[in-house]
Amino acid sequence: MRILISGASIAGPVLAYWLDRYGFDVTVVERTPAPRKTGGGHAVDLFRPAMRIVERMGVVDEIRAKATGTDTLVLRRPGGKPVTLDLRKLFTAVSDDHVEIMRDDLSEILYNTTSSDVEYLFADSITAIGDDGEVTFERSPARRFDLIVGADGLHSNVRSLVFGPESGFTTWLGAYLAIFSVPNHLELDGVMEMTVDPGRVAGVYSAAHMDDARAGFFLRTPQPLDYHHRAIDQQKALLRNHFHDMQWEVPRLLAELDHTPSFYFDSITQLRLETWSRGRVTLVGDAAYCPGPAVGGSTSMAVVGAYILAGELAAHAGDHTAAFAAYEAEIGEYVRRSRGFARTAAKTLVPAGRFEVWAMVNAIRLITALPAPVSRAAAKLNTKGVRLHDSFTLKDYAAFDRMHE
Repeated sequence: MRILISGASIAGPVLAYWLDRYGFDVTVVERTPAPRKTGGGHAVDLFRPAMRIVERMGVVDEIRAKATGTDTLVLRRPGGKPVTLDLRKLFTAVSDDHVEIMRDDLSEILYNTTSSDVEYLFADSITAIGDDGEVTFERSPARRFDLIVGADGLHSNVRSLVFGPESGFTTWLGAYLAIFSVPNHLELDGVMEMTVDPGRVAGVYSAAHMDDARAGFFLRTPQPLDYHHRAIDQQKALLRNHFHDMQWEVPRLLAELDHTPSFYFDSITQLRLETWSRGRVTLVGDAAYCPGPAVGGSTSMAVVGAYILAGELAAHAGDHTAAFAAYEAEIGEYVRRSRGFARTAAKTLVPAGRFEVWAMVNAIRLITALPAPVSRAAAKLNTKGVRLHDSFTLKDYAAFDRMHE
């Protein structure tokens, strides 16, 4: 069975790896001109279920070796003393096995472990998908596939072609996120520095193996901003307009917008589809169920979703109708819980007013004061909130792995 995957970031290579292991013929098409390499991207999280998957893929040691090493948060706010949070304590409460890694590092590791067994088409994109599986591309000749999977992110091209305009499936969570590369002026080593105002958060962090740093800006607005998701100059202007009067290191960070080699800006938007499959096409990762960038553990969920989709296709011997239904049933509750958590997290991450800023600061003080065993025990009582990832149980598809025959 020939399967085409659109997207070579996270979900795409994970799906390709497992489909190949189960004996499927896999092609991955990717819009970017070459595999993602270290030098861009932002920090993402992998929680226990995703860590078990990459362990089975044989890349867990590489992933742990590329962990950011950021273990301390220093938070400032106007008129108050800085507060410090041990991030290791926080993430230990959230998950029994957690790694923070730069997205490009993770993507590179996943690509490298699949590139010798899977066909990759870079600098190309799908332009049309026929009911019979006929796919046309911007550059490559048309080809027919048995199944097509959109693993191409929140602004999925496959989803637009098959399901319709993005606006019909998105819910804005009230905030925006910008991340861009900056020099490591503060010589950060294991520390994330942040400052917060009502409706605005700005910070900077680095990673153990990086020479530069990443600036992160979060913004809450009463109404959605008017911009195009590919209009970078417009996005930079919006950022300057909303943060020009913020103090601390913010002016120096904003000055780097003219020189940064990598820049990301997007709304914190949640994707909600009734189904992720139509005919011989299905979606995985952010293309299917993005809970909201930076607030719902979407990277970890993308790894889990890709693993499950491949496993169900193997378990149903390529019967895509049955496999797609089983895939959606298997991960559905996990997705719904993540959506609920993300809605709350978006409000907490970007406090709307002075009271919310006060609440954020005092929550950090409380976490810092609690002994680690107490905070872990309390967190484990909340499987629908902070422990939602670890509460998910992975299904075992080892019986279908041709490499173990």
